[in-house]
Amino acid sequence: MDRKLQVGIIFGGRSGEHDVSLMSSRSVLSVLDANKYDVHQIGITQEGTWVTGDNVWEALNAHRTGELDTAVILPQPGPTVLYALHDQTLRAVASLDVIFPVLHGTFGEDGTLQGLLELADVAYVGGGVLGSSVGMDKGLFKDVMRANGIQVAPSIIVSRREIENDLQAVYEKAEQLGYPIFTKPANLGSSVGITRCRGRADLYEGLMEAARFDRRILVEKGVPNAREIEVSVLGNDDPIASVPGEIIPGDDFYSYEAKYIMDNSQLIIPAALPEATVQTIREMAVKAYRAIDCAGLARVDFLMDARSGEVFLNEVNTIPGFTKISMYPKLWEASGISYRELIDQLIELAIQRKQDRDRTERQFRRGS
Repeated sequence: MDRKLQVGIIFGGRSGEHDVSLMSSRSVLSVLDANKYDVHQIGITQEGTWVTGDNVWEALNAHRTGELDTAVILPQPGPTVLYALHDQTLRAVASLDVIFPVLHGTFGEDGTLQGLLELADVAYVGGGVLGSSVGMDKGLFKDVMRANGIQVAPSIIVSRREIENDLQAVYEKAEQLGYPIFTKPANLGSSVGITRCRGRADLYEGLMEAARFDRRILVEKGVPNAREIEVSVLGNDDPIASVPGEIIPGDDFYSYEAKYIMDNSQLIIPAALPEATVQTIREMAVKAYRAIDCAGLARVDFLMDARSGEVFLNEVNTIPGFTKISMYPKLWEASGISYRELIDQLIELAIQRKQDRDRTERQFRRGS
């Protein structure tokens, strides 16, 4: 029998989406096949401390990590060893074959962690530095979509400093878009820090709220009569798209509260759409995925004008929510791939991506 893969699951994180990561990772941990994988939990506290040991998830969830050891992964090629640091003694825990980051938001989904894993030369689930960073920054992402002929809603980026130094100028630029306007931290997800603004008083509150979470703020025109459509994408160089689903929020929009706290949002899978629209949305999802060099997985979100049928790509989430009731796995379940099969495929895609990276020559010798 082949040896079991040594899989490191990283969760938590120094991000406003810390709690969402805990919800996602709990589901992933619950279905990993013990006959295939030895699983090693690596938690990151809200302060940014890496920890490992017994019952990491439970300790992180309860904010009682004092009994855990500091987790260490060295950023250098070779066997990727997970070390535990305790009383200034470094102990090897496992040589990891694959790392599965279940981290949402900053310092997990934005390319920073992926840079460390690239330096360590280890297989890991999900997109690389480029796809992760471009997918995370909503302003840059919109520019890349426009450059690729993919329709997105009109928007501008303003900085925290602009807001602090000349709020009136920010008002004037933003209001050229026309209300309603959405204000969003450029580098965050799970609807954290997003405000729907119907007038200048709302706009002030929205800018202040978004600026709490990022120095770059996206100000975007709302799509009229918007239907929220989502598609899951899976694969490396030959990605495929799931059936689309629709979210009917229990709030003004699909806010953090509507996603994770209130129990009155509806998920409709598959979405009731004309076949031509389904085809367009799936093609746009794959095109966007390829445009930013995603790998492994992403959830691609759209807004559709319910009256005109016009479709706008909203964003690509390179590490989407992964609870068993999250849209990403539910859309694949509706497309014929179970949650457990999905996890297996993502780990296999990570290994394939690493094998492809290994073909790249890192040294140049003249005359060879």
